[in-house]
Amino acid sequence: MLDDPRARGVKFQPLTEAIDTATPTGRAIWQMIGELAELERSLISERTRAGAKAAQRRGVKFGRRPTLTSEQIDHARRLVEKGEGRQYVADLLNVGRSTLYRALAG
Repeated sequence: MLDDPRARGVKFQPLTEAIDTATPTGRAIWQMIGELAELERSLISERTRAGAKAAQRRGVKFGRRPTLTSEQIDHARRLVEKGEGRQYVADLLNVGRSTLYRALAG
């Protein structure tokens, strides 16, 4: 992370930490801190995936809730089959026409 700035003669010294990257020890410490941060990011990601899988096994549903219930979809299908316009049916159910099309297709 600091190789490119170091090659250009830039020295990095954090104001809140006693790390001087101009010295070999300071660079080593800074690299270790970077590696630990990367490890922590990986562990957090791994735990998040494991938690999501466990929740799915428990039956938790992910994603957005459906806009229309199955009863509403059946009602809309009957209305469309009777000849009602799709825009009218969508307005009746208070949804967009594209939402109605997706619901009827599924």
